[in-house]
Amino acid sequence: MQVSIKWLKDYIDFDWSAEELADRFTMAGVPVENVIRADEGLDKVVTGRIERLEKHPDSDHLQICQMNVGEKELIQIITGAQNVAEGQVVPVAMVGAHLPNGLHIKKGKLRGLPSNGMLCSAGELHLDLTKLTEEEKDGIYILPADTPVGVPAKDVLGLDDVVLEFELTANRGDCFSVLGLVREIAVLTGNKPKWPAIACNEDDAAKAADMISIGIEARDLCDRFSTRVIKNVKIGPSPEWMQQRLEGAGIRAINNVVDVTNFVMIELGQPMHAYDYDEITGHTLTARLAKEGENLHTLDDSSRLAKGTELVIADAEHPAGLAGIMGGLETEVTEKTTTVVLEAASFNGPSIRRTARACGLHSEASGRFERGVDVTNTPRALDRACQLLQDMGACTVTQGIVDCYPEPKQPVTIDYTTDEINRRLGTEIPGEEMVKILTELGFTVEAKGEETYHVTVPSWRNDCTYMEDLSEEVARIYGFDKIASTTPFGRMVQGKQSAKQNFVDKIKHTLASLGMTEELSFAFTSTDLFDKLLVPADSPLRQAIPILNPLTDEAPLVRTCLLTSIMENAVRNFSRKNNDIKLFDVAPVFLPHALPLTELPEERLMVAGLITGRREEVGWNQGNEMVDFFDMKGIVEELFRVLGISKYTVEAGEHFAMHPGKTALFKKGREVIAAVGELHPQAAVNFGIKQKVYLFEMDLEVLMKYTGKSFHFESLPKYPATARDLAIVVDESVASADIERVIAKNGGKHFKGVTLFDVYTGEHVAKGKKSLAFNLQFQSKDKTLTDDEADAAFKNILQAVEKHFDAELRA
Repeated sequence: MQVSIKWLKDYIDFDWSAEELADRFTMAGVPVENVIRADEGLDKVVTGRIERLEKHPDSDHLQICQMNVGEKELIQIITGAQNVAEGQVVPVAMVGAHLPNGLHIKKGKLRGLPSNGMLCSAGELHLDLTKLTEEEKDGIYILPADTPVGVPAKDVLGLDDVVLEFELTANRGDCFSVLGLVREIAVLTGNKPKWPAIACNEDDAAKAADMISIGIEARDLCDRFSTRVIKNVKIGPSPEWMQQRLEGAGIRAINNVVDVTNFVMIELGQPMHAYDYDEITGHTLTARLAKEGENLHTLDDSSRLAKGTELVIADAEHPAGLAGIMGGLETEVTEKTTTVVLEAASFNGPSIRRTARACGLHSEASGRFERGVDVTNTPRALDRACQLLQDMGACTVTQGIVDCYPEPKQPVTIDYTTDEINRRLGTEIPGEEMVKILTELGFTVEAKGEETYHVTVPSWRNDCTYMEDLSEEVARIYGFDKIASTTPFGRMVQGKQSAKQNFVDKIKHTLASLGMTEELSFAFTSTDLFDKLLVPADSPLRQAIPILNPLTDEAPLVRTCLLTSIMENAVRNFSRKNNDIKLFDVAPVFLPHALPLTELPEERLMVAGLITGRREEVGWNQGNEMVDFFDMKGIVEELFRVLGISKYTVEAGEHFAMHPGKTALFKKGREVIAAVGELHPQAAVNFGIKQKVYLFEMDLEVLMKYTGKSFHFESLPKYPATARDLAIVVDESVASADIERVIAKNGGKHFKGVTLFDVYTGEHVAKGKKSLAFNLQFQSKDKTLTDDEADAAFKNILQAVEKHFDAELRA
């Protein structure tokens, strides 16, 4: 939002400089980002008349000008311009001037003759060339013949203005207007504003209601929709003063009708739009949702296909404009227009913001609707626009306003006490002063008791709904600099990480120490990734939350599976010839309870990893062995050891993304704590991967549930351990983990552990059988075990495995 000081002074008097006003605004919570001076570089540029003009004796293109610049004597300036003549008034840059184009004017000589200044062109003064004729753009800028001599050129050129550029917060929609800023100045200065008297003369006998019909279908997106009809419209340029005001606001003048709608938008904060009445099919306008696939042809001559979520203003057949953002090209006001429908409305801010972002269309109007406009202001804005056009003699106004306002807005009321606000601000402001501040800001304050008040919020302050909002109003006008700075006090609590954060750090540190690299990924995914990863069609993982405004069309969903992200990063590495990868990620997935969302989804932290390629880095002393299933299994087992997770079982299982028959499930009881396996062959084909890839996936909440929570320490054993080797032949279908469980159960009180150290099939072993060799450890805390004690335990174990697995002792 930017506005000129001249425009502000049209409605209120103040003596502050532009810089001082900017500082007062900023300290009152209405921040000014920049102060832009239109006259920058024109301090020593004045008007001058060419009294005498003669050729330079030593040049065929230079001319000697004797200039009257309002001083006692004429000054001599030599110029090469050919469009000057005696008697003309031109801008003159005096010695010492620093022009806007960076040129510094000094005394000098041209071909031996002194020159004390320079005649200026439009470009050298940084004038708006788009408003000039071709003749005015070339050569010296010629001023009107009756221009006074010796006065500052900025006054003559209309450049004696200063523009304030505001960086307003989103809640202060009321300050996106000149009148809103004037209200603030009135409170800060104590001066009375000079509000414009708004009244239009309905001088045409026709009734607007007979000419146009309006309605609101999407009542949740449009609160009010109002129109006026003007006839006998004469399209032409707007007055110079209006063009200057609009230029100060950063808006280019187009024609009187369009300029008036823009002027009212900046002045009152109410965006408006003008339609060519004869181009409105059926002479009806309706605020409704666009139909999916409907063509939206806007004033920028761009066509878009509607998604069905956009609010549009439509005539009887098709959209006549994107509501609150940009009008339609077919109903544009042109030089042929004779009857105009003026529209002012109040639209839902979030809806306008979503549509503007989706369409890539951000306008002055959409910016105001996004922040909220005064719903009671639409008739006033229409009257103001008609009044301005009538003052130009550009139209006649039909009878009445056609207004659709289904649910009139009820005033917001707030109760507060003086003590409440003072305690919140840490001040001792008297109640009377608070009442004075709020009243001057437009609030209606009614005393309800001793130091207790009932406040009615003005319609233009959509940001005030609670007592805390009132306290902010009091504080910013009272002056933040008057509120004493105090050190916060209270019970000091040491900040520290939660148990879950420490657990996550331990997992990350452990996996990194095992040679893996942590990835960072966006929490977005797509149906295509689900398909590639072979997620079943009926899996709840496919019930992903759609994103309303996705960063890219390739990732329109919030992820429900961490493996999609890790596979995406793996493919990205493969495409860059990085084939040796060890990645892990600890990140959330988002599981909705139902779609569409009615409550926040469950956010669950998952741990996933991927390894592929060589086991060791390339080197002359390293082998070229590739990682396999047991590398990944070992990583998971080491992680569990660090986390204190023990007494788990490992068994063959299934996972949609992993190879059938090459997938292991780590379990505690019946609960799966990790899935480890080779990437499913079809998934590898889907991702275009031509090498073996191994994955693991875990739920962090499940890991925390089974992690070791209490530990005790034992002294190192004093007595040596005794070992026995057990080699047995069993069916190939028997899992070694099952045998180890039976061994542990029957090993006796001195049993310490079992390790599988050999698996053999082939010669000397029957078909369908396999040989497994285990190392058994026995140890006592109290004594050295005898061979008889170890043999007895060994015999008990052998009998158990023979019984449970029909095993045979291998000689």
